[in-house]
Amino acid sequence: MRAISSFAKAPFQWRHYRAAANMMRTYHRPAATFLRYLIGGGHYPDRITLSTPSGAVGVTLYSEHDLLTLNEIFCRRDYDAPDKAELVVDFGSNIGISALYFLTRNPRAHAYLFEPVPMNVARLRENLGGFEGRYTLFPFAVGMVEGPVPFGCEPTGRYGGIGLSRETRIAVPCRPANVVIDEILARYGHIDVLKVDIESFEDEIILALGERARRIETIFVERRFDSNPLRETHLYKQYGAVAQFRRRDPAVR
Repeated sequence: MRAISSFAKAPFQWRHYRAAANMMRTYHRPAATFLRYLIGGGHYPDRITLSTPSGAVGVTLYSEHDLLTLNEIFCRRDYDAPDKAELVVDFGSNIGISALYFLTRNPRAHAYLFEPVPMNVARLRENLGGFEGRYTLFPFAVGMVEGPVPFGCEPTGRYGGIGLSRETRIAVPCRPANVVIDEILARYGHIDVLKVDIESFEDEIILALGERARRIETIFVERRFDSNPLRETHLYKQYGAVAQFRRRDPAVR
């Protein structure tokens, strides 16, 4: 069951009302899914059908943690990207729920996805069935160094990161975030959405963007900041655990 403290705080946070309203519009079986979300548990894997701007799509969840992620992204709208976003870079794609959200907002969207855990990669490919050709998947971690790094992961696949202490440690290939971003900027000139959720090095990646930030319209970071680290280029809002940055002048590329 979900923690009692989370329910106690919910009435004072408007984003939860938004999530509840979106559950009714998004889930094909909203009452059953909402109940499962509240109490936890249930049988997994389970296939959930969603209503999206691109029509009905299915997503396979493997644990109650995946349902939390699904609700955060599709209903609470933690990554509330502009509908016109066409080029998305997703650091920490996990089983593809965030990618599915971005790809169903706009039929012209293409996503560059980065996920190093083999189990998650296989699940991501399944969840993005039908979207082949609209995403490019890189099975490696994104951090601050080039080469193999120790990566901690646990059975659900949701919580893992470079150097973290978890039940399992594997070696995964890694590339520096700025090298990856530079390669994409060299090809396209801009990035519409950058999402960073890698459980480590979020601070370092954002602070190292420098002038690159001017060519990124919207940035989502799974991280709480005390102040705006991109104040010269972006407006900042803390939306729960997600920092949202919107470029001050989105017309400039």
